[in-house]
Amino acid sequence: MEKCEAAAKDIRGETLNPRVRAQHLDLASLKSIREFASKIIEEEERVDILVNNAAVMRCPHWTTEDGFEMQFGVNHLGHFLLTNLLLDKLKASAPSRIINLSSLAHVAGHIDFDDLNWETKKYDTKAAYCQSKLAVVLFTKELSRRLQGSGVTVNALHPGVARTELGRHTGMHNSTFSSFTLGPFFWLLFKSPQLAAQPSTYLAVAEELESVSGKYFDGLREKAPSPEAEDEEVARRLWAESAHLVGLDMAHESPGRGHSLPR
Repeated sequence: MEKCEAAAKDIRGETLNPRVRAQHLDLASLKSIREFASKIIEEEERVDILVNNAAVMRCPHWTTEDGFEMQFGVNHLGHFLLTNLLLDKLKASAPSRIINLSSLAHVAGHIDFDDLNWETKKYDTKAAYCQSKLAVVLFTKELSRRLQGSGVTVNALHPGVARTELGRHTGMHNSTFSSFTLGPFFWLLFKSPQLAAQPSTYLAVAEELESVSGKYFDGLREKAPSPEAEDEEVARRLWAESAHLVGLDMAHESPGRGHSLPR
């Protein structure tokens, strides 16, 4: 929160906009997601743009507070629940947009419905990451189908590789060889965080994308995702599984809270 508050302060100073706020959200906790969504619904008049940007990459075999494999739990399930809880607000603010950050790594992903949370097979950090990022594209496709005619669009995005701490678990930061020999090359290949944020900004505000939905972008260009990412049956099944895992089934939602699955 300290870093988040500092970033908000910088933005307020640069834009002279006093209405830039930082709020706490832990995507590895369904309780935290629900609390955050309730606060946004209560305190904000509108939600015009939702950018689901957070991620964890190739971490050890950790689990979230609710027992999900960390990468699947944070990268997909956390955003899945958050987006659904904010959907009524997004619809009421239409035309509005949702941007889901995926990765080029989704092309190597496969959704293993028999073991989504890596409970039985040997844990593979790379395969788990790729599965989570494929799930993001499939979620985008199915959500777009459900939002037709609502004035809310949703697209998935590979922003490029940025010089951030996302790769802290890959070992690159700790390798002397990587740091000294490959460091200068990586510096040239990797985008600055500011540059890597441009595709998200483009998808959020570009007038020509006003009615574009359900697409996958590589940087600023629309691109075909992997064949599995376009499988409607897999997308529908993943939605049902995800809704069940996060307790978003209609029966689990208490009346009057404004949280429901899109029809």
